[in-house]
Amino acid sequence: MADIVVKAAYGSVVEDEGFLYVGFAEGEDEDDDAPYVLFRQALDGGAIWFEASDPAFGAEDAVQSVSLGPKGLSITIRPDKMAKIGWASMIDVRVGPACEDADQAITALRAMLGDAMTG
Repeated sequence: MADIVVKAAYGSVVEDEGFLYVGFAEGEDEDDDAPYVLFRQALDGGAIWFEASDPAFGAEDAVQSVSLGPKGLSITIRPDKMAKIGWASMIDVRVGPACEDADQAITALRAMLGDAMTG
């Protein structure tokens, strides 16, 4: 069972200042407090930053694995990084047919995570 659930209405893929950002959010505005997950990696590779709903709940190399299933993504956090992610060990991102740009975000996330993403 997930510690955090994000019911994604939006997926996004953005390249900015040498980084690739892949995210899923319940809301569209940066100013609202809608739950989200965000993955960030330098365009030339390297460590992946992950955060859940707040930059304070983020860390590099926090993601152990991501599995894609019929309801969306299940993100497993590395045990030694759980404290940085608010003690969450599992985060589910519900990605339904109404999630805008979901396919684009999932494709980019798969390329970013490589073997760490299954399904």
